[in-house]
Amino acid sequence: MRIARSRRSDASTNYAKRIAMLKSGMPRVVVRKSNRQILVQLVGYKENGDVVLASAGSKELKKMGWEPRSNIPTAYLTGMLLAKKAKKLAEKGCILDIGLYRPVQGSVEFAAAKGSKDGGMALRFNAEFDASRITGAHIAKYAAMKPKGSQFASYVKSGFDVAKISDAFETVKKKILSD
Repeated sequence: MRIARSRRSDASTNYAKRIAMLKSGMPRVVVRKSNRQILVQLVGYKENGDVVLASAGSKELKKMGWEPRSNIPTAYLTGMLLAKKAKKLAEKGCILDIGLYRPVQGSVEFAAAKGSKDGGMALRFNAEFDASRITGAHIAKYAAMKPKGSQFASYVKSGFDVAKISDAFETVKKKILSD
């Protein structure tokens, strides 16, 4: 009788995909999201375990004037921040690792990958985005339709104007690219 690996039985690792990615020999851009944060890491493989070469979290964007949430503009900016940090580490190219998330065009995971690619990383993936979704214009439009004190109350509480999210996005993007 063969005992299954615990990560396989817990459905937390797809070993077939992992082996295929490791065989490429390229570092991986790993995108993970939670309800409040997005984490993008450049991970290399070593025989005794994976090594994080560079990391960027959405909470780092707060210092630049962005109110971090787990949404598409935040993912894009976090991916761009990783590209800035790991510019020389992934010159040969890298591959996207979204883990067990279902690959959906226009998702948060692909927004982080697009941010990394636009930031200068040689990332191999193909995804198309509407520019208004990347800048957050869709969030501002939706917030305008909702009554005050709705689901955007946390933005208001922190002093972030949701109506001007596109302007804030451009400001933070310029700060990331200029540093």
